[in-house]
Amino acid sequence: MSNPDRLTGLDASFLHLERGGQAHMHVAEVLVFDGRAPGYVELVDHIRTRLDLVPRYRQRLASVPLGQGRPVWIDDPHFNVRYHLRHTGLPAPGDDTTLKQLAGRLFSQPLDRNKPLWELWLVDGLSDDRFAVIGKAHHALVDGVSGVDITTVLFDARPAPAGSPRAPSPWLARPAPTNAQLLAEALIERVTVPGEVARGLRRAWRAPRKLASAVGARLTELGAFAWAGLEPAPRTPYNVPIGPHRLYEWVDADLDTFKAIKNALGGTVNDVVLTVVAGALGRHMRGHDHPTQGVELRALVPISVRTESGRGALGNHVAAIWAPLPVGESDPVAVFERVHTSMDGLKASHEAVGAQTLTELTDFAPPTLMSQAARLQSHQRFFNVVVTNVPGPQQELYLLGRPLRSIYPVVPLAENQAVGIAVMSYDGKLGFGLLGDLDALPDLGELALLVQESIEELALAAGVRPAPTRPRARANGARFAKTAG
Repeated sequence: MSNPDRLTGLDASFLHLERGGQAHMHVAEVLVFDGRAPGYVELVDHIRTRLDLVPRYRQRLASVPLGQGRPVWIDDPHFNVRYHLRHTGLPAPGDDTTLKQLAGRLFSQPLDRNKPLWELWLVDGLSDDRFAVIGKAHHALVDGVSGVDITTVLFDARPAPAGSPRAPSPWLARPAPTNAQLLAEALIERVTVPGEVARGLRRAWRAPRKLASAVGARLTELGAFAWAGLEPAPRTPYNVPIGPHRLYEWVDADLDTFKAIKNALGGTVNDVVLTVVAGALGRHMRGHDHPTQGVELRALVPISVRTESGRGALGNHVAAIWAPLPVGESDPVAVFERVHTSMDGLKASHEAVGAQTLTELTDFAPPTLMSQAARLQSHQRFFNVVVTNVPGPQQELYLLGRPLRSIYPVVPLAENQAVGIAVMSYDGKLGFGLLGDLDALPDLGELALLVQESIEELALAAGVRPAPTRPRARANGARFAKTAG
């Protein structure tokens, strides 16, 4: 039986993606609250009372000698919550632009592999009687959907929790395994786990028709997914070599507006999100003299395959599909119809299931093979941009009595991916988070404004009155790098 604390093949691949030093595989979020910031010690004590709900947050990775197995999670005997909770303040005027600049710098810094792979930054000095918390956790630790569940253990559903405050649970780190133990366990697993698979095949062989049907279905699923990725994605200014430095922007949207659009046009909220992204990227490319006529970009859209029984568990249970972004189409309703038709067809096909099959097969790949596969993924041109849409809590949450007003998510950049777009819903709102490479996309603020314009244009075309938005800051006028990858 395999070690439940060993990284899955998918989780381990996120570690390999960082080896070039340019890609940082942490998911993140900027959380904005109303009210005066809590004291640092007060927040440290609050986190201590909740850590027993997320035991992985007190564990670090241990590598298997000679690369003979994927890393395992072990208790960190030197765990100190103060290392993971940092405190900083914004200089005047402490506006959203200043907070975005801070977030970009924090997202440019990799997490320390010798510590538990997460950080929280308490940020005070934010204008309009607000404060922020910026969180980072490595993708090997948590995917977007389970990350929502883990983050919310710090929150309460009411301003003042009922009953007495939680007392910290006693915790004692388990002894760390020696290198010899790590190696021996990995080698034993390599022998015994395939044995479990063989026993399963022998049982299936007793029912040959069932076996043939199952194998045929899996091959069909894999073939559909592979065929969808055989044709390279078009060359764009968003697929260029990246550096380690990041910019971050966000856009506020109204969830009811998106629901009204999808009801008017007959689709899903995710169709609306992809249509908005396609419109913004198309305008951005044309504004910088990049031809878009007849061009259809390809978005990698992660989808959760986590079951309800697995909610709150750590690790990645995700698959992916390729979604079209017809940036050459100027009519937003026509864009929506193309996106909706394509996404509807994907759901009825074997492609999404095939992606999940590939995800499962990584658990049986030797570590060296997974390392090479991750490197190949980082250099491929099967997709142009990652767009992830994560459902968040739809009730107001509180941190030490302070109401959470906005959540802005972050999806990491892989090599040759200069921009990533993450969307999360919360309490009737949508937060678009745009992460860009500082050198390849210095005008990320302009793209954020175009996302807002794309939302308004699609709403008007669908006969929906857009919700009022906050005054928008002036966009950075710098032009992005013209070199296409």
